[in-house]
Amino acid sequence: MSSALTDLFAYPIVQAPMAGGVSVPRLAAAVSEAGGLGFLAAGYKTADGMYQEIKHLRGLTGRPFGVNLFLPQPETADAAAVEVYAHQLAGEAAWYETELGDPDNGRDDGYDTKLAVLLDNPVPVVSFHFGVPSREVVDSLHRVGTFALVSATTADEARAVEQSGADAVIAQGAEAGGHQGTHRDNPETGGAGTGLLSLVAQVREAVSLPIVAAGGIMRGAQIAAVLAAGASAAQLGTAFLATPESGAHDLHKQALTNPLFVRTELTRAFSGRPARALVNRFLREHGPYAPAAYPEVHHLTSPVRKAAAKTGDAQGMALWAGQGHRMARDLPAGELVEVLTAELASAGGTLARYTTGGGTR
Repeated sequence: MSSALTDLFAYPIVQAPMAGGVSVPRLAAAVSEAGGLGFLAAGYKTADGMYQEIKHLRGLTGRPFGVNLFLPQPETADAAAVEVYAHQLAGEAAWYETELGDPDNGRDDGYDTKLAVLLDNPVPVVSFHFGVPSREVVDSLHRVGTFALVSATTADEARAVEQSGADAVIAQGAEAGGHQGTHRDNPETGGAGTGLLSLVAQVREAVSLPIVAAGGIMRGAQIAAVLAAGASAAQLGTAFLATPESGAHDLHKQALTNPLFVRTELTRAFSGRPARALVNRFLREHGPYAPAAYPEVHHLTSPVRKAAAKTGDAQGMALWAGQGHRMARDLPAGELVEVLTAELASAGGTLARYTTGGGTR
């Protein structure tokens, strides 16, 4: 990874931007203060909400951090299929005493307005999910001193990221919790993806960009593995979801290690896009019938998911989690960074540059 980018953080640990209220300022601040790169998730927030969180985060730390944006999505959903799914979910809404959401409640996530805010009030890093920003957008970020990172789930997607002029590619393996960052949602693939180590190797041979590896990473030895495979840093989400600083619902945190939830699965049940979650009743009952319709299904199920959380019913929530969820540790975020770096040091002497205390901070 370019020295200018690695100068932003001492250790090769990036905290994944988890939308839905998980990646809050206190979590990003704790990670950045400990020597990693903390991230805010702007997804599902208003532009002003994003700006207020950036201000809050800057009040907690003077260290670099990142902000993640969702790319606007094309109109590919079958309206009839969405309507059928809404009928199937009517019983859920009745059970939780709420209404289904409006599936047509916007599809660009305020992208242009958020981008304008980030150009007027630059942050060190901006990452993109669900597609590739235009070369013009990347160049505009570079002009204000912001590094641009973009998710990719295949070598071909990584080539598109490189062509955009981005500074690094986030190679997201199929093990990752939450939404797969595929550039196009192809229903024919069934949400199938490539495992992280194979993906990193393929991306390494396809592009010359630095790679941030993401997907199921929970231990320092796994960070060592992706670095050995060609990555420059590792992005961890589920590992930080369980920390006290995380904004995740307590039921979500507890579910990560609860024996009741034994596995994860890629599903469209909650949002209409493939996303990895703990298998619960909602996923089992509705996953097989959910259409490829994002963000329509996300808007449709949002009130139901919120009502389930309010009533304390984890069986109706979207329990996003990576495949390594059972390895989650209930540690403060800063302490978790310290433990991970110690494990990384134990995994290989060649990684000493990240663990000598000075690093590239």
